[in-house]
Amino acid sequence: MKLQDKHKETIISIIGMLFVVLFVYAATSKLWDFQQFKVQLGQSPVLTVYAEWVTWMVPGVEYLLALLLLFGESRLVAFYGSLVLMVMFTTYILLVLNFSDYIPCSCGGVLEDLGWTEHIVFNLFFVALAVVAIVQLEAHPTLKTSIS
Repeated sequence: MKLQDKHKETIISIIGMLFVVLFVYAATSKLWDFQQFKVQLGQSPVLTVYAEWVTWMVPGVEYLLALLLLFGESRLVAFYGSLVLMVMFTTYILLVLNFSDYIPCSCGGVLEDLGWTEHIVFNLFFVALAVVAIVQLEAHPTLKTSIS
């Protein structure tokens, strides 16, 4: 294996672990204070109608993606899922900021303390990481992609 491929594997593994930490932390924070998460989603001008099932779906999807990121066979799909989820979160924030008077934050934990600009930058950073990982895995499908 070329040294360059080893660096790409390392980058993909680091990006994968960052997403695993983010998703496990975010999902656990939401479930830890589930009632508050549910109330905040219920107050959302965009998600009020769907709040009941979204409160279970979001942490479930975050845990599922974290698990899928740990295994090489599912890693590319998990990065695509992570990209979609982060774009959805970012789009939600932008919609609420631009079209709502009330802006609840149901992120949980330390992420709840971020301002909206910082939150968007944070999300876009993870969008970029997902794109980097996807491009690398698509361009080099033989890379060893499981976390070791």
